Amino acid sequence: MSSDISASAGSAPQAINQTRARSYIRWWVCGLLFFATTINYMDRQVMSILAPTFEKLHYWTQNDYTNLTVAFQASYAIGYALCGWFVDEVGLLLGFAIIMALWSLTELGTGMLATGIGMVGGFVVARLVIGLTAGANFPAAIKGAGDWFPKKERALAIGLLNAGSNVGAILSPLLVPVLTLTFGWPASFISIGILGVIWFLWWVLAYRHPEDNKRISQAELTLIRTDPVPTPAKVSWITLLFHRQTWTLLVGQGFTSPIWWFLLFWGGSFFSQKFHLDLKHVGLPLVIVYIMADFGSIFGGWLSSGLIKRGWSVNASRKSAMLLCALTVTPIYFASTTNNEWVAIFLYGLAAASHQGFSANVFATVPDTVPGKFTASVTGLGGMLGSSIAVVTSFTFGRYVAATGNYHLPLAIASFAYLFTLVVFHLINPKLEPMRDTAIQSAA
Repeated sequence: MSSDISASAGSAPQAINQTRARSYIRWWVCGLLFFATTINYMDRQVMSILAPTFEKLHYWTQNDYTNLTVAFQASYAIGYALCGWFVDEVGLLLGFAIIMALWSLTELGTGMLATGIGMVGGFVVARLVIGLTAGANFPAAIKGAGDWFPKKERALAIGLLNAGSNVGAILSPLLVPVLTLTFGWPASFISIGILGVIWFLWWVLAYRHPEDNKRISQAELTLIRTDPVPTPAKVSWITLLFHRQTWTLLVGQGFTSPIWWFLLFWGGSFFSQKFHLDLKHVGLPLVIVYIMADFGSIFGGWLSSGLIKRGWSVNASRKSAMLLCALTVTPIYFASTTNNEWVAIFLYGLAAASHQGFSANVFATVPDTVPGKFTASVTGLGGMLGSSIAVVTSFTFGRYVAATGNYHLPLAIASFAYLFTLVVFHLINPKLEPMRDTAIQSAA
């Protein structure tokens, strides 16, 4: 694979292969970003799966787990914005590589931190660093999608790489119980850290920008540059906040990311508590949920991309797909009331699928409307807002679950969050108009 997308450090735009009729390097790049997202989300699901084990072995309480989750989300919120800015400033190749190297080393050392500092304190330190660096994933991935895909393919590409979050959430329930029961819980973090190191080496050796890639054909480069967005001079975060295009993402992520965080972090506890499942049996419901989420992510991206190819406007295509996803998440409330395990699994999975399809289209609107120089920064700002709100909701929902023993309130809020978000999203930018170079310059 690396032979397909790598280039020498000194390669230049004229090195583009002029003789090949076509190439598919952009889809290999999508695969690299998919793999990064997969291992990133394997880590997040590990804590959800191990929480009942830590409660039994180390006397963790529901509130201990809530505090740990809040610590991760707080650092993740900061990291989302800082890493987005860093990737825009340093460049995708070097910026993402540096951050992922630090992320991988912390994963490898989680067990030593917990042993040396103490279970709760060690995990807090590890999760703070991992949260800070994990925030780079989506700003970098969305920037990569904007660099490598035209609008008519962008949502599908984002849906595919976003599906990595669900693959990671699927692999964790399959691997973590086996690793934990065979080698102990540190083995799960070590395994994920090793995957991170492999990805780092692969990225550094393989990735290059489209214009610097030896293997890309002129035909593919022309396709990628079908609808370029002007790139203005450097501007600050404050300047970006004066534009409605930034606020559509802030709303799209800010109002829905907390729901996804809840589904992700409390999935294991939800099925374990409601249906009395132990470590050996909680994996199957989570695998089913995230397989459904994978289909939702790909379908949501495919749907809007397909509508654009049929002649629909970008605005109508993205928002129609978002509306369908917003409607299909609404039954999630009944997962908290049913006593049928399979009905709860289906409703939980449908909500996860709907979120991912909705999210793929929200993310696609960033490179649709924001110059490439700022896509990671804007994505980072949206992620920071979403994660900041998630800190509050995680603390509130966690305390609510601990006090009541049920999930009625968080799932009731989830039922209508997406319809509300879409309404506000549309009011802010009714036509999904892109940022104009002159408007940014005048604001700066």
